[in-house]
Amino acid sequence: MKQNKFLKNKKYIAVNLILFAVLYVLVSFNKEYSRPVFGNLPILGILTGSFSNFIAAYILSLFVVAPILSKRIRIVNARKIFYAVALSVFIILTIEEFSSFFGASKTFDIYDIIASGLGSLFAIVTFEILFVRISQK
Repeated sequence: MKQNKFLKNKKYIAVNLILFAVLYVLVSFNKEYSRPVFGNLPILGILTGSFSNFIAAYILSLFVVAPILSKRIRIVNARKIFYAVALSVFIILTIEEFSSFFGASKTFDIYDIIASGLGSLFAIVTFEILFVRISQK
């Protein structure tokens, strides 16, 4: 039984490391390639500028999916846990954005807050789709 628990923990860690790697690669690609190329265009500039917040909110919220789904937590409790995590990620990213009022090196951008909210919402939709599919099996 202990070996099974150890393997499950390794799977959680592996899934979260993959998610973190995807986050890092996407943010780096956006920073190095997409933003310099498309940053001067009106709509694409906003999208590339806020992409980091969107993808961070999305992927960080998904970090709890593997443990929730594998432990077969009842959907009511799983939703509470996941929604709390998604809301916490959004609040942390929003506080980080507002902290630019106190620091000289960053700028406040409402689009980043909107992108963080959308990322959390997309994570919730992804969670709901995954949970429904797994519950049907």
